[in-house]
Amino acid sequence: MFDCHIHLRTDKDDTRDALKARLDSVGMQGGIIISNPPKSFKKQRSLLHLKDRLKRLLLWTRDNPNLFPFYWIDPLEKDASDQVDEAVKQGVMGFKMLASNYFVRDPRPFKVITKIAKKGKPILFHSGILWDACDSARFNRPAEFEALINVENIRFALAHMSWPWCDECIAVFGKFLASSNTVEMFIETTPGTPVIYRKEALTRLMTIGYPVERNILFGSDCNAEDYHCAWTREWTERDRGILSTLGVTDENIRYYQGENLRRFVGVSTEKVLLKRLRPAE
Repeated sequence: MFDCHIHLRTDKDDTRDALKARLDSVGMQGGIIISNPPKSFKKQRSLLHLKDRLKRLLLWTRDNPNLFPFYWIDPLEKDASDQVDEAVKQGVMGFKMLASNYFVRDPRPFKVITKIAKKGKPILFHSGILWDACDSARFNRPAEFEALINVENIRFALAHMSWPWCDECIAVFGKFLASSNTVEMFIETTPGTPVIYRKEALTRLMTIGYPVERNILFGSDCNAEDYHCAWTREWTERDRGILSTLGVTDENIRYYQGENLRRFVGVSTEKVLLKRLRPAE
């Protein structure tokens, strides 16, 4: 299994070895490690300067091929384009974006997103409601990400199933299947969804009839510095139980909680030919 949503939040590095032990204890081989946030993220001011954030991210992921470094970038920063170049040069495998004060279709972020796509790197977008004490939900409705249909060869994921707009998230996935041969969207199910909504959300996702099996990802939203094993175990087991009752095969559950992430970050050689939807299908 792989966890596609693990955050770095402090400036402490003495728990790096403990992370591996905690991941092992819940059956996780590794996952995506997201750098400390940029200074614009008001919920938690970054404790580190730009270069230090990148340096720390790579410190946490070095010597472990199953930990994939994703750099959290603010595309509104003046040097955002240069940050993309430097991050890719140093070995970052993907990028994280959280649109708390911009739409992805706005000229400046759209330019940075296009550059990342040209570099062949995936982007993990926050999507859905955000507990940030700001007027930000309008930027993170899944339909806003339709603009990415104009970014050739982009590979991206919408986190949290865009809760509470899960149906809209699934519809956007369907639109990309029907409308684009060069864009690949993943749906990431990190909570997000409160427990009471989980079965309904997964049921809609897995039974709508769209070929989602190779384009869904599991994540915990835990911190790397103090990985919450009980939380992750609870959600992986809950999801497994729900999916089993829906008739999802063990193989597809394993892809959801594991191999799909390796394809998303670009280390899997598996080729997936997605069924294209017809209009109104």
